[in-house]
Amino acid sequence: MEHTFTDQNFQKEVLESEIPVFVDFWAPWCGPCRLMGPVIEQLADELDGSKIKIGKCNVDDNAAMAMKFGIMSIPTMLVFKGGQVAETMVGAVQKDALKAKLEKHF
Repeated sequence: MEHTFTDQNFQKEVLESEIPVFVDFWAPWCGPCRLMGPVIEQLADELDGSKIKIGKCNVDDNAAMAMKFGIMSIPTMLVFKGGQVAETMVGAVQKDALKAKLEKHF
């Protein structure tokens, strides 16, 4: 299941999560973001939700989190572990490559 992260729930859902969290910072007007959308939805369905939480944060609606983590271009995808950024990916990434990157954080 894909999660929606916001300025209001980011602390609890991402930073305080007991499991790693993948966050896609995106915007609806961004072409590469729209390309990544279905890939991220598929991975959210395919990967074990008890091992990693997968979701998106719309930078237009949640500017505070985008600013806090220095998001300068989108899509920017961050993996959080223990409340800290463990990996950063910028731009479109192929599904297999993204899946492999996420699985190493379980």
